[in-house]
Amino acid sequence: MQKYKGFKHIVKATGYSFSGLGYAIKETAFRHELLLCLIGIPFACYWAKDKIELLLLLISLLLLLVVELINTAIEATVDRIGKDFHPLAKMAKDLGSAAVFVSMLICAMVWLVILCG
Repeated sequence: MQKYKGFKHIVKATGYSFSGLGYAIKETAFRHELLLCLIGIPFACYWAKDKIELLLLLISLLLLLVVELINTAIEATVDRIGKDFHPLAKMAKDLGSAAVFVSMLICAMVWLVILCG
């Protein structure tokens, strides 16, 4: 694979990122979380009392997307290795799922504390 430098590297990397988002949008869980963000971002802009609250609300939503992207990458890698059941493959997928769950808890806690506090 050819290594690019300078501006061409930035252009190529951006293309790879958009390609990754294209794969992600095919995943139901990512679409659900993206919808949550599209609804949550305007509400965050309305409800936040200051810039710090706004930042926390937005970061908690975006963190959820980031973790879902990583989870999807883990699942794709494990599936690439093989579809046969293996305890380590199950563990990798379950850990990725747990990471998404924890990021959902973080998001819910941030929103609850800010909106109810």
